[in-house]
Amino acid sequence: MRPAALSLAALCALALSSCGNTLQVTPIPHQQLEGLVVAPFPVYWAGASLQKLDVTEASHDPSDAYTVAYGNCVRGGQGYCVPPLRIVTSPDTGFIPGGASPVSTARIRGARAVIAEQGRTILIPTGAVMLSIYAHSAPLARAAAEAAVPINAPANPGESLPARLPPGEFDSKPLPSQVPDPLHPLGVPLSR
Repeated sequence: MRPAALSLAALCALALSSCGNTLQVTPIPHQQLEGLVVAPFPVYWAGASLQKLDVTEASHDPSDAYTVAYGNCVRGGQGYCVPPLRIVTSPDTGFIPGGASPVSTARIRGARAVIAEQGRTILIPTGAVMLSIYAHSAPLARAAAEAAVPINAPANPGESLPARLPPGEFDSKPLPSQVPDPLHPLGVPLSR
């Protein structure tokens, strides 16, 4: 009877330990990627997986940027996750994100790219969008830059990227959340 009880306890411990990592992220359903397909500009990704990292998130933020994340969280906790790879497509080439860290430039697929964070960040203005790649290693960032294609336009990994277009009007138009409500006299109810 004792070996059976030990076996049962071992199986329970094994089952519970498989659920113990709160940072694990499962691949997203295919229909969540459909929002990227209908975007009004090219949205880049590196396919359903890259270097054994599956797509784990696809999101669209209020600035109109689209993010595709790959792999389980490298760092994070509840409500916060840093995946091994994030590919962000922003709808304007007028602003190249930067910071205090040193940067260099290089040609990647025929486009001038800004490389920062010791190669872990690659920013490529291409066409009318900014393709930003954030990875936990420089080789992964470079592989993503070589593989990235629009999910909503025909293209092949590794082929030349479109030339950067002049910055659009994106930075001169406020986001809907940045437009204040119209002024009205005090005491008059709002009609919405």
